[in-house]
Amino acid sequence: MTNGTATTDLDATLEQYRVELTGYCYRMLGSSFEAEDAVQDTMIRAWRSLDKFEGRSSLRSWLYRIATNVCLDMLSAGNKRARPMDLTEPTPLARAALSPRPDHTWLEPMPDDRVLPKPADPAEAAVAKESVRLAFMAALQQLPAKQRAVLILREVLAWKASEVAELLGTSVASVNSALQRARATLAERRQPGEDAAVSDPLDEDQKKLLDRYVAAFEGYDMSALTELLHEDAIMTMPPFDLWLTGADDITGFITTLGAPCAGSRLVPVRVNGLPGFAQYKPDPENGGFVPWAVQALEISGGRITGFHCFLDTQRWFPLFGLPLRLEAETDEVEQGA
Repeated sequence: MTNGTATTDLDATLEQYRVELTGYCYRMLGSSFEAEDAVQDTMIRAWRSLDKFEGRSSLRSWLYRIATNVCLDMLSAGNKRARPMDLTEPTPLARAALSPRPDHTWLEPMPDDRVLPKPADPAEAAVAKESVRLAFMAALQQLPAKQRAVLILREVLAWKASEVAELLGTSVASVNSALQRARATLAERRQPGEDAAVSDPLDEDQKKLLDRYVAAFEGYDMSALTELLHEDAIMTMPPFDLWLTGADDITGFITTLGAPCAGSRLVPVRVNGLPGFAQYKPDPENGGFVPWAVQALEISGGRITGFHCFLDTQRWFPLFGLPLRLEAETDEVEQGA
């Protein structure tokens, strides 16, 4: 075998773990771009030290060990990414103001296909999707870094306690203790209505709800939108720390500060295990439509409970493989690879 062939084979072998490692690093870090950087660092470290891999564990376990160390190093600064409602009280519409915070403040969205492998077992797929939903991701960010790693490895990836102990260089008793503390923290933080009850795939009622949502939003029909929102629905707009609750304040904001979004077009995306849309708003100067937000919708009990708009479109639209412009005559666009 030539060196070139061996290099290609090694690259292909490492590459097959990229999606699951990105999912792991994303859960650890709460950032789309930091997760991809962490995985790239993991691949480079693995490449450079492959001669030290003794084969006592699987290649997959070895890669997870490297990825865990990379993430723990990145988390040593102690930054915890958050959603707006983790940082402030809700703002009444009358006092609504758009105050941005730095990018590193926020929990970031992630396309499903970058973090969710396609397991044959539907139950595994469901657990994986639930573990990247925004509420769960926000709760993970409240855990100390090593507890976070233990919880993800044990509860999401279904590793044995002995495997996690070996990876972290600690005892099984220590792993079990960390898992108990992590579970207790998550239980304390769980809020009523935080579970996004989204079927996989979407059931007919959920599909109809989303169809009605698209018609209401694109038509800027606030009466129709109000019918779809839960009475305690939440709207967030990172990088702004403002968040609103209740249909009256949400629709009031959309028709006042959000008025330039009238006439928008929505393109379906898959984001954080949730139904979502790329929102393009009209471009009054050049015609057509320009990116405005990636929306992630939380659904429970046949209503929309969470309406989360990520506004940094120069970052998010390329990440989701979306064009940075729609022409006026374009009604639909396929999401990019």
